[in-house]
Amino acid sequence: MWGAKICQNLSELQNQGASLEEILSKAVDYLHKSNPRFHWTGIYELFPDNVLRLGPFIGAPTDHVFIAVGKGVCGTAVAEKRNINVPDVSKVSNYLACSTSTKSELVVLIRRGEHIFAQIDIDSHEYDAFDPNTVKQVEQLADWLAGAYLRLSQSLRAASNLNQ
Repeated sequence: MWGAKICQNLSELQNQGASLEEILSKAVDYLHKSNPRFHWTGIYELFPDNVLRLGPFIGAPTDHVFIAVGKGVCGTAVAEKRNINVPDVSKVSNYLACSTSTKSELVVLIRRGEHIFAQIDIDSHEYDAFDPNTVKQVEQLADWLAGAYLRLSQSLRAASNLNQ
């Protein structure tokens, strides 16, 4: 399964001392290349001001660099604390179009319990592009990334304590 392979590759990167930013960039790269139906792949990080901010992405540039919680599919996923698979974006009343070619979208939260760190956002030019297996693989990656957020933030705190 490609989800497990991506996680394995990211673990190797982390063991070599990669930063969280490097890991997120590689995660987007590996994920985007894993499926020809993925036309835009990115990570939005959630900041304390309840705004999602675009991190690394592959695909056409987007005007949606900042998304308020509750707006569009990405903001709704955070507000409702759930992953969202949209087979046809034209059926979503508050859809924020990154591209007129987008037909379906998948948003998977990167979280531990109730704490949301970020989300994986994938757009496709095909309707119903995200079958249950694809969703499961992306969820596996999101779970691994949540662990990376925790591991790297603990390492930063420990290093900060050493410098005091």
